[in-house]
Amino acid sequence: MADSEHSSSNENSVDSQEESSKESELEFSEEEETLVIRMYNLVGERWSLIAGRIPGRTAEEIEKYWNSRYSTSE
Repeated sequence: MADSEHSSSNENSVDSQEESSKESELEFSEEEETLVIRMYNLVGERWSLIAGRIPGRTAEEIEKYWNSRYSTSE
């Protein structure tokens, strides 16, 4: 059991290294995406408030992510 926990933490550290190297792609987990959508519906484009609810994310990252995924060019 301890071995599987150890390997799991190794995988997590590798994942976090990959995420930091892919910042330009702005990959968000499903949970983060759901939270961003819910918060946007509550507070609008107040990116700093939304970022305050997602550890490790900045307002700029969230705004870029939102604009790349949900922005409408009307």
